[in-house]
Amino acid sequence: MEEARLKKLMQRYPAVADLRLRACRRIPHVAHEYLEMGTGDEAGLSRNLEKMAEVTLMPRFMFGELKADPSTTLLGREYRAPFGVSPVGLCGLMWPRTEQVLARTAARYRFPYCLSTVATQTPETIGPIAGDMGWFQLYPPRAREVRADILQRVRDSGFTTLVVTADTPVGSRRERTIRAGMTMPPTISARFVWEALTHPTWTLRTLQEGLPTLRTLVKYAPSNDWRDVTQFVAQHVGGTLSWDYLREVRQEWKGPLVIKGLLHPADAEIALDVGVDAIQVSNHGARQFDGAPSAIEALPAMVERIRGRVPVLFDSGVRTGLDIIRALALGADFVFLGRAFIYAVAACGEEGGDLVAEILLADLAANLVNLGCATVADIRKIVAS
Repeated sequence: MEEARLKKLMQRYPAVADLRLRACRRIPHVAHEYLEMGTGDEAGLSRNLEKMAEVTLMPRFMFGELKADPSTTLLGREYRAPFGVSPVGLCGLMWPRTEQVLARTAARYRFPYCLSTVATQTPETIGPIAGDMGWFQLYPPRAREVRADILQRVRDSGFTTLVVTADTPVGSRRERTIRAGMTMPPTISARFVWEALTHPTWTLRTLQEGLPTLRTLVKYAPSNDWRDVTQFVAQHVGGTLSWDYLREVRQEWKGPLVIKGLLHPADAEIALDVGVDAIQVSNHGARQFDGAPSAIEALPAMVERIRGRVPVLFDSGVRTGLDIIRALALGADFVFLGRAFIYAVAACGEEGGDLVAEILLADLAANLVNLGCATVADIRKIVAS
């Protein structure tokens, strides 16, 4: 993006919170509810944010001039910063071509972009855009032949790292989207037509791109009709993930393997025995089980159990550069954000990816120095001092 344009946008939207407000105005109600939802009473959503905000760090001063360098290494690869883009399903519902925008930003800024199995673009489309920054998140197909084919497609598309999501043994209720009238497949109701008319930019972009569908899985459904695709997902994806299943994936996938969504330290111990290369602490953004602790509360015990044997990754409740530092201070090696990146694209379209990257990098750098750190490694030294 042109530097002058980027600076202008950063003055108008200096924080992720500003992007969130604009996104909520630009997208239809059903898309907004899908993005913002939790499950049950949604206490978990508030808990993630509140417990994150309660993490305070004691700064140290008088180090002279400090210049922040947030670069880091993870799983043998260098990244410009210790954060990346979490997998988010149905991105095209929030804004068409979101996956392309974020993959392009990730490649340009050199941080991971993780494509979901239930994204609205295929690995073949996104892999070449993301380049060596591409990760892929697997929701487990029941059929081995489907799993094997997906993994081959992912490999052939250039994705470097596989993320297996553990925390969705069954779909959550997600009452908020039910109230909003979301159906799978979408139905063209009077309410939908009104939303389309009152959000003309979203509607025009959607008409140009086509209604969002789960393009990666279309290949395995009886047809590309929405009804057939969603029925295939309901019957043939998820619900069977076990440690034995993960062992099979470990045998089939020769690159780095991450298990995402663990909260209990005992589960991490089993995952290490299976042979995963990293463990991601997450409560799925509070979208699955409303009774779970916040992810940031679960992080220290997980770090203590793992004791540096593999990297610990983290997501859920992260909105700012300071939040990234908080998670790193509690022992995470790398941090992922989901909603923050989607807000940005829904707010600013093609310019949103670069904009949120710059916002997070600037916030991260400022808070590093104010804490008394020049590098990511310095954070734990400050905390331990």
